Amino acid sequence: MANETTPITTKDNQKGKGGNHILYMMFKWLVVRPLLYLFYQERIYGTENVPLTGNLIVVSNHASDFDPLIVGSCMGRPVAFMAKEELFEIPIISPAITAFGAYPVKRGAGDRAAIRSAIESINKGWATGIFLQGTRTLDGKVTEPKLGAAMIAAKTQAPFLPVSIWGTETILPRGAKFPKLFQPVTVRIGELITAPEASDRATLEAYTQKCADAINALHALGR
Repeated sequence: MANETTPITTKDNQKGKGGNHILYMMFKWLVVRPLLYLFYQERIYGTENVPLTGNLIVVSNHASDFDPLIVGSCMGRPVAFMAKEELFEIPIISPAITAFGAYPVKRGAGDRAAIRSAIESINKGWATGIFLQGTRTLDGKVTEPKLGAAMIAAKTQAPFLPVSIWGTETILPRGAKFPKLFQPVTVRIGELITAPEASDRATLEAYTQKCADAINALHALGR
């Protein structure tokens, strides 16, 4: 995911470009939602907080490679996530995240291209999903939020929708080859946070921390 300390840029190929809204909804209702309901006892709170139209940036914590599918499936509209290019080489994950509008990013060449791709995704009608810390954490808490989401919000005037994912760190712990079943997962969707009106560093940092605090407060509610 795009962040200040880990530069990334979009991969120059056709995989994951734009997604498909119809395929997205079919995959969501025929595959993702049934699996989450049957095998992960998923609970979702706050779906009424999701605006179904207009620019939107979904910001959340991150503890598992399955988080983009889980977050995207809980929204009433398509949500596209940036995804590290390595995920597009995994046979099972690649078609899933491509259907969900994900686009590959490559570490090492600067944040601007990744931010530009996120803005293009918003302009195509997708809500953009961003993991606020940029990388997975062992406990799912946001401790070092990055400024990428706030920069995109300032440029697009898209509000933030804070989302907490609880329990996904147990699905595929480090070293495991296959995901564990019957691990309880809870998703909590918070209230909208308006986009920053300025793009100076102090403002971006303040809004980023506001998002982090909202996510962590939701996460603290647990199951």
